Amino acid sequence: MLDAVGTLARLGLAAVWLVSGALKLADPGQTLIAVKAYQVLPDALANVVAIALPLVELVLGLFLLAGLATRWVAGAALVLLVVLIAGIAQSWARGLSIDCGCFGGGGQVAAGQTEYPQEILRDSGFALLAVWLLARPRTLLSLDGWLARGRGNSDEPEPDYSGIAEGN
Repeated sequence: MLDAVGTLARLGLAAVWLVSGALKLADPGQTLIAVKAYQVLPDALANVVAIALPLVELVLGLFLLAGLATRWVAGAALVLLVVLIAGIAQSWARGLSIDCGCFGGGGQVAAGQTEYPQEILRDSGFALLAVWLLARPRTLLSLDGWLARGRGNSDEPEPDYSGIAEGN
């Protein structure tokens, strides 16, 4: 049962990163606008982040989809989510009126159109999925499981042949 829960967590988090990364990659100009709207990075670094972030998200999503290096990827995902939550929180605290750009779009919005609490709660929920996978990375239909069986590291108990004597 816990393996099934982990599988849902892994695939759900994979979907988040794949959709988020694909939407940002599809509109790099808007992604740059969203990154600059946070007003925390110099322009040169904002350009790098706007290019790298969608690629990082896609890589995280692909690794999670495949179930490869699940614990490490969940850790990286958690770190990224904490950074994103901190970015949203600092924007809220500073009184900026922006859309987070978490799933494409982003940038300045009219006062009163921000959704900071919802964005923080949503990303915190995604972070909980990452925490689950950090604590329990074993999932169904994963390359991690397939590779572990190939190395003889399966969690399956070995058959007990101790009661079988020669000729009995």
